[in-house]
Amino acid sequence: MTLEEFSAGEQKTERMDKVGDALEEVLSKALSQRTITVGVYEAAKLLNVDPDNVVLCLLAADEDDDRDVALQIHFTLIQAFCCENDINILRVSNPGRLAELLLLEPDASRAASEGAEQPPDLHCVLVTNPHSSQWKDPALSQLICFCRESRYMDQWVPVINLPER
Repeated sequence: MTLEEFSAGEQKTERMDKVGDALEEVLSKALSQRTITVGVYEAAKLLNVDPDNVVLCLLAADEDDDRDVALQIHFTLIQAFCCENDINILRVSNPGRLAELLLLEPDASRAASEGAEQPPDLHCVLVTNPHSSQWKDPALSQLICFCRESRYMDQWVPVINLPER
């Protein structure tokens, strides 16, 4: 490995960490503003009714989920819809970390402690735009730029890894 290749790889890793940090910040704000929709079915309903307010779609799957044909069909349909409606898409490779971030919401942690029968479906997460001021959010702007740059490189659904804490 040459020094240039090492340096390029290091820059890519650093950039992905920054994108992961920005995603964490966007999710935290979306939770506090209640502008998040969790679950494949719930996401499909929202996309059908109000696609113009969706600013980001996250698809999360681990290695076991990659073998779930029904889930992959859902992902394909959601991706196609998002591309057609100019909705930014990211694929999250560590759904466990995504679950940690999303279950910080007080209602979700209370439901978990009360022994909720069905864990939430975290395979698809939508972030909506409650008002135009959120577009000025630097973390969201960074994610949108990352998605746009990925599309320019023909990577329509970039995969990111949320940083472990």
